[in-house]
Amino acid sequence: MAVIALLTNSPELSAEVIPALGLLSHEVRVLPAAGSALLAAEGVEVLLVDGRKDLAGSRTLCQLLRTTGVSSPLLLVLTEGGMAAISAAWQIDDVLLNTAGPAEVEARLRLAIAKAAPTGAAAAAGTPIRAAGVMIDEASYTAKVHGAPLNLTYKEFELLKYLAQHPGRVFTREQLLHEVWGYDYYGGTRTVDVHVRRLRAKLGSDHEQLIGTVRNVGYRFAPARHETTENIDASAPLR
Repeated sequence: MAVIALLTNSPELSAEVIPALGLLSHEVRVLPAAGSALLAAEGVEVLLVDGRKDLAGSRTLCQLLRTTGVSSPLLLVLTEGGMAAISAAWQIDDVLLNTAGPAEVEARLRLAIAKAAPTGAAAAAGTPIRAAGVMIDEASYTAKVHGAPLNLTYKEFELLKYLAQHPGRVFTREQLLHEVWGYDYYGGTRTVDVHVRRLRAKLGSDHEQLIGTVRNVGYRFAPARHETTENIDASAPLR
């Protein structure tokens, strides 16, 4: 049984958005069709976006979800008429007709989950994280950039580790607050900015660009060369 998040703004029941789901044994969580839904999607194995009635809106949502670093397979539910509009620019993993039968839905879900599963030695627990010249060893709780050790606080280490585990993916401040600080942390997204600013300072001027700012969205590790960092006030207190 898989845990599936169905992102829809339709008042219909999930079984009416894609009836075959009601005949399968998967756990389906219905969430609003918005990027903020990711904060409530912990443990979800597949994301289904309801694109039956709003093609333009669902395309924007799919692109946003991919940009903000969603790692779960992303499938788009469409009517047959909407199939003609789909292209690689939507950044989805697969499409599902809302009239698809249980066997087809089950097969597509199973294949999508299998493709997204980590494989190989790099997925083994305890393997040091290496990305863009940064090496993070969780066993010894050390981090280095091009061989030079970094003197990081606990939260700086956790923030760098989380970003380095997902190179190139963009995370909103809310996502980082949730993933690094946890549900029980309260301090506002400003604290994320402060930690990013101080982490960049410890990386040094030669490597601070490893944490890039995507304006009006958030941060990502190992940005493109043309991206710049944003000026952040580091005077706010840490919690």
